[in-house]
Amino acid sequence: MMAVRGIRGATTVSEDNAESVLEATRELLEEIIRLNDLDDFGEIVSAVFTTTPDLTSAFPAEAARGLGMNLVPLLCASEIAVPGGMSRCIRVLLHVNTERTQQEMVHVYLREAKRLRPDVVSAQ
Repeated sequence: MMAVRGIRGATTVSEDNAESVLEATRELLEEIIRLNDLDDFGEIVSAVFTTTPDLTSAFPAEAARGLGMNLVPLLCASEIAVPGGMSRCIRVLLHVNTERTQQEMVHVYLREAKRLRPDVVSAQ
């Protein structure tokens, strides 16, 4: 039976510039796509991106469109500024149509964002 499942991911950049934000987002999305065998962007219902308030140079959704996700509804928002929270962080929540269980979804944490979820295999 087909269901909508969520896939989470996060990464960081060392500085706030469009090239860094887009490259890190592209890397994150490519890894999520690879590890979750998303062969067709038609499987992706939508994507929500957030960035920490210190990232303002580019919309992460631009990287998704650059990969060909032109028909996927994409949304960018600012993460809340929690004291002591990780800086220069890009997060994504993909909603996908799949027959796989939620437990089979592979969440991806790269770069410094690995510290956010040490319980997730990709963060090891």
